[in-house]
Amino acid sequence: MADVTPSATGNRGRKILVTHDKIAPSAIRLLNDNDIDVYFSPPYTRSDEVAARCTTLGVDAIMVRQGKINAEVINASPALKVIVKHGVGVDNVDIAAATARGVPVLRSMGSNALAVAEHTISLALTLLKQIAPLDRAIKGGAWPKPTFIGRDIAGSVIGLIGFGAIGRETGRLAKALGMRVLVLDPMTSADSMRQSGFEVAAGLDELLTSADIVSLHCPLTNETRNLIDAKRLSQMKPDALLVNTARGGIIDETALLEALRERRIGGAALDSFSVEPPPADSPLWSLDNLIVTPHVAGVTKGSAIQMAETAARHIISVLDGNAPDQRSLALASELSAS
Repeated sequence: MADVTPSATGNRGRKILVTHDKIAPSAIRLLNDNDIDVYFSPPYTRSDEVAARCTTLGVDAIMVRQGKINAEVINASPALKVIVKHGVGVDNVDIAAATARGVPVLRSMGSNALAVAEHTISLALTLLKQIAPLDRAIKGGAWPKPTFIGRDIAGSVIGLIGFGAIGRETGRLAKALGMRVLVLDPMTSADSMRQSGFEVAAGLDELLTSADIVSLHCPLTNETRNLIDAKRLSQMKPDALLVNTARGGIIDETALLEALRERRIGGAALDSFSVEPPPADSPLWSLDNLIVTPHVAGVTKGSAIQMAETAARHIISVLDGNAPDQRSLALASELSAS
């Protein structure tokens, strides 16, 4: 198969594998200029096939976009020195296996924060303004104007679970639209969140019962897996909306299906799923109060360039013998392995 771009490879001294069929050309040039050849594998290639490719190439680094990077992949190339995520979520990388091998796993911190925040707000407003059902009604021959009453953006309460770079950007955009922003993040000091101009929730119970929109911005860890389960969904207002542009495993999808089907919450918008790609026959697709996108919140022209160049710089630095950037380092103790 054609798995390289014309400028990606040559006779350079070092090799990386990208688990996708492309990255920003500027990142390829940056890597090539630093004696690194770039090879590609198709999105969501099976882990055993990625492992075989790593062995054949003898790669020095892996840039992760899509698919599972398990122990088999991590141990496939004796030359492997670093794994870098083209983005920030590393739940598809077996951090424990990488740590055992002595291979650092780095994230492209902050590179897509604004893009994800913009997508979050777009999904929230699409739900709040009932764009999808109105669109369907009119295209179906109805004219709901005589009975329709919309909801206000200004004055609505958005509850952010997680206050990293994406949570901060989402809060900033929401506040600019006139929303009240309620934040919860046990890893961030309350003073820091208040200094950013946001209200601080005393706990998850308060946030869920107070918010008109609940938006997830936390990593997938052992503590956050299925954080939003049947009990948590029951605490939300009957017309509250749930938005997830973080990781699918944070929501119990079976519980969400029932809550939406029984109209116990107003609606939900998902950009990520517990299994990706999700099954074509998922019962979620039958719901008219759910909107979905294919895990693309962080994928814009600008963010794609920033993510690829940041990942490339991490790779170059480590392969040149420098210590990995501690701020970007993913630790087995804090993140869930695949």
